[in-house]
Amino acid sequence: MIALKPAPMTDAEERLFRLLRQLDLVPFASQRETAAAVGVSLGRLNAQIKQAITDGYVSLGERRGADRRSRVAYGLTHKGAALKARLIDRFLARKFAEYDALHAELTGQASGYPFTLNRISTMQNNLSPIPELYVSPDSAQRLKAEAGELVSHDLTPRQICDLELLMNGGFYPLKGFLPEADYNSVVSDMRLSDGKLWPMPITLDVSEKFADSIELGTDIALRDQEGVILATMTVTDKWVPNKQLEAEKVFGADDSAHPAVNYLHNTAGAVYLGGPVTGIQQPVHYDFRSRRDTPNELRALFRKLGWRKVVAFQTRNPLHRAHQELTFRAAREAQANLLIHPVVGMTKPGDVDHFTRVRCYEAVLDQYPASTTSMSLLNLAMRMAGPREAVWHGLIRANHGCTHFIVGRDHAGPGKNSAGKDFYGPYDAQELFKTYQDEIGVEMVDFKHMVYVQEKAQYFPADEVPEGGTVLDISGTELRRRLAEGLEIPEWFSFPQVVTELRRTRPARSKQGFTVFFTGFSGSGKSTIANALMVKLMEMGGRPVTLLDGDIVRKNLSSELGFSKEHRDLNIRRIGYVASEITKNGGIAICAPIAPYATTRRAVREDIEQFGAFIEVHVATSIEECERRDRKGLYKLAREGKIKEFTGISDPYDVPANPELRLETEATEVDNCAHQVILKLESMGLIAG
Repeated sequence: MIALKPAPMTDAEERLFRLLRQLDLVPFASQRETAAAVGVSLGRLNAQIKQAITDGYVSLGERRGADRRSRVAYGLTHKGAALKARLIDRFLARKFAEYDALHAELTGQASGYPFTLNRISTMQNNLSPIPELYVSPDSAQRLKAEAGELVSHDLTPRQICDLELLMNGGFYPLKGFLPEADYNSVVSDMRLSDGKLWPMPITLDVSEKFADSIELGTDIALRDQEGVILATMTVTDKWVPNKQLEAEKVFGADDSAHPAVNYLHNTAGAVYLGGPVTGIQQPVHYDFRSRRDTPNELRALFRKLGWRKVVAFQTRNPLHRAHQELTFRAAREAQANLLIHPVVGMTKPGDVDHFTRVRCYEAVLDQYPASTTSMSLLNLAMRMAGPREAVWHGLIRANHGCTHFIVGRDHAGPGKNSAGKDFYGPYDAQELFKTYQDEIGVEMVDFKHMVYVQEKAQYFPADEVPEGGTVLDISGTELRRRLAEGLEIPEWFSFPQVVTELRRTRPARSKQGFTVFFTGFSGSGKSTIANALMVKLMEMGGRPVTLLDGDIVRKNLSSELGFSKEHRDLNIRRIGYVASEITKNGGIAICAPIAPYATTRRAVREDIEQFGAFIEVHVATSIEECERRDRKGLYKLAREGKIKEFTGISDPYDVPANPELRLETEATEVDNCAHQVILKLESMGLIAG
């Protein structure tokens, strides 16, 4: 696709741009100083400022000088800050056109210097600063005050990650959340509508209710989950996306086994908003603050250290000895310095939490030469999009000043699809990255699968093992099994410090909290079996046991909710939240709701499996038997139409496809059913046999 050149600014637009830029940089300068900086007379300056105030780009205020006299102070409004950001490209387009004309005059031919592509490459050397979307501190204070009058959107955790990288330049050349034309182009062609390479849709998804309250051209305040304003956004686009097409194009399949596809269909809002963002302040991080660097902070560090070549290592896992050997080899191969750049935003559900991972990184950082190695944390919300994600990661690392990037085998792959096959081929990511390597501006370093050769007592790439050598390797699954069962993890595989940190967070399963989640029709026997199980576990002792029965929760936690799908989902998510807290703190949660919807059960599983085991028990009593047992007459009322949305009668029940345990209760005593659960818990190592 040919890159499109933005229309150069008119003289009037350039004068306005210079004015906005100067007022943003030096809001308290005298009019004489401002006129000199902008290059106009005082009379022309006054006329310009009056017009800018009338158009809503500039606000007028006062400040007290040192001599206690009142002085005029100017500041950009959120509208003015957004316009200034949009005019930057127009200004640069004019300068590139002037350069092209000069080149043609001197050499007799065009420079062959396309505006968009070469602008990216010039910005991506690791010594030059990269554009950010933040306004000056003085303007930020004004925008905060003005934003109190704006409609607010409370960002989700993923949107906060995206906004931070938009504002600090990590997602350069994006100026905000994608408008519809850019979104469609990215989904179909991995490019913005002007031709720039960009493989991942960065969208602001919202509810239909919120979208209906917003008119195009409206400015909204973007706030974190505590209500702190981070940015403003001018809503230029609003549309309902084709999420099925997005899943197929971006992730390769519309398969909810993919975590990002599941998020797309079951968590993300139904409507997308697009438009430029004006950054006010970065999100606050209270953890590992000295390890968090913006792209420009890393570029400044590389400039200070004289690092012309930097190879970045992307990881969302703890570092083991094979990773150390891999990164050493990559740095030697590229003759570059090493940036360990782990993701600490949202990763794949079930991953080791970032607090534990960062402690693991810090525990082994002294194994690397301090003069050629640095570590910085990246607050990125991963999509696990395999090949596209590899290209995306490369662009992000280019923005952070890196010149080389390690692309792994099945890089950012989410695992198996619904048919039990890998979503992506093992080398798909490397092949796609190579296709766009020059345009990304970062050179790929192939990930080599490292294995330990016993006779040599060292690691080798799998394809370079000496003939006759004994290969030792521990897979991720095997590592998790050893941690869960408290088994030895050999020193040739990992560092003792890393193992210690992992055991602190992931003790043996018999010492972890867990959740037993019963699901089935009303009257199936869930509550009765759950009560029997609770008594048996309390008899064993060792961990506190909490029963979250559906009726009890409805009475004490969800009394205001009805029985619509939305309210049923909310009720189950509340149960899941309480169960996750119990599990996180080492207790046992027993849940017994109907929980009819598979997507909601999956969401609860993901919430809980961050902290411990989740055991889904399907109480598979038939609807006929449940109706026969019905002492309250609920089924009869449902069939008469007197109870609406009744599971199994007028509302569907998604039968669990692969529960940890399925109980047949129609010819089985309650005690025996509870005992089957106990045996399952024993076989999983969650309780002692």
